[in-house]
Amino acid sequence: MSALLPGATIGIFGGGQLGRMIAMAARGMGYRILVLDPDPGCPARFVVDGCIEASWDDSRGAANLARGCDVVTLEIEQIAYASMEAAAAYCPVRPGGAMLAIIQNRIEQKDWLRKHGFPIGDYRAVRSLDETRDAIHALGGKAFCKSAQGGYDGRGQGKVGFSGPVSEDQVRGAWQALGEGPGVVEKAVELEREISVMVARSPRGEVKVYPAAWNHHENQILDWSVIPAPISPGLEARARQIAGEIADTFALEGLLAVELFVTTGGELLVNELAPRPHNSYHESERACVTSQFEQAVRAVCDLPLGDVDVVQPAAIANLLGDLWINPDKTPRQPHFDAALAVPGVRLHLYEKLKPRKGRKMGHLSAVGATSEEAVERVLAAKAAL
Repeated sequence: MSALLPGATIGIFGGGQLGRMIAMAARGMGYRILVLDPDPGCPARFVVDGCIEASWDDSRGAANLARGCDVVTLEIEQIAYASMEAAAAYCPVRPGGAMLAIIQNRIEQKDWLRKHGFPIGDYRAVRSLDETRDAIHALGGKAFCKSAQGGYDGRGQGKVGFSGPVSEDQVRGAWQALGEGPGVVEKAVELEREISVMVARSPRGEVKVYPAAWNHHENQILDWSVIPAPISPGLEARARQIAGEIADTFALEGLLAVELFVTTGGELLVNELAPRPHNSYHESERACVTSQFEQAVRAVCDLPLGDVDVVQPAAIANLLGDLWINPDKTPRQPHFDAALAVPGVRLHLYEKLKPRKGRKMGHLSAVGATSEEAVERVLAAKAAL
C-alpha cells in the first residue's frame, strides 16, 4: 500500500461547507479536487477543479466522479450504498460503504455500538405509533425521539416528557417528528455537558485521537464549541480511548467524530457517530497542530497523520441564516467589522447564496489563553454582529 502524493486527485461526495474546507486544505497541499453534489451552486464549487451535479443515489454520477479520482471520501452521510459501491469499482472510497451503511441508520448504529460493548444510553427501536408510545413509557416518560435515517441539526427529532406527564398528543407529535417511519426513542439522561472526540485512522492503521471538544447546543443545533474541553484528565483519557476503539473496530479509513454525553454522575455515553469532519472541530484549525481538514486529506491519502496536540485554546460560534434576516423578514447585513474588532477573532463564511433560518452560513473562531477566554471572545464577537 502506497501513499497518494500531492498531484493526485481527491473526490468528495458532497460540496457543502465541510467539502469546501477539505478542498481548501487539500489544494494547499497540492491536490486536485472533484466533488459531487445535487446543488450546482454548492459552497465547494468555488474552490474545486470540477463539480458533478448529481443526487446522492445517482450511481452513474458516483462512477463518473470516481473515474477521475485516485481516492474518494465524503462530507455527508446521506450517500446511497449503491453509489459508494459504484465509486469503489474505480478507486478506493474512504471511509467505506459497509461502515457508512451502519452509521447512516440510527437503529443500526446503536445496535452496533451495543453489540460491541461501547457505552450508550437506554433506547428502543420503533417502527409504529404503538411502539413509540410503549417505548416512551418504558423509558420513564422523558425521552428524545429521532428518525432512523437523515435528520440533523434538530430535524427529524422531537422530545417528550420535559414539561410534565406524557399525553397522547405528545406521543403522536413524537411519531410525526420521526416522519411516521422507523426511529429510535432514547431515554433522557441527566447531562453535565456534551463533548465530542475526533479520531483519524489511515489505511495503514495509524491512529490519531484529538483532544475532546466541549459543545453547547441551542435548539438542537451546535451554538459554540471549544478545544480543549475543560474536563478531568481521567475523563479525557476515557473519551479518547472510546473513540480510538470505535475507529479500530470499524477499521476506519478517514475521520470519525464521536459525540458523547457526560452525565452528572460522571458517566460517558456515546450519542452519535459521524464518519467525516465535524462542526465541533472547526476550531482545530486554530487550536491544534493539524486541523481536522488537513488530517482528512492525510488519512484518505494514506500519508503519515499529523500531530493533534493543542497549540492554544480555540473556540467557534456558528453563524446561522437568522443573522441575515430582520424580524420583519427583510434582509440585513451582519456587522462583521464589529465582530472582527474583538481580539483573536477570525471570520469564516461558506459562500452559501441564500440565508435561511437555521442554515449554517459560516462561523467565527477565537483563540484565548484558556478555553473559557476563547469562548468569551467568540461569543462577544457574535453578539457584536
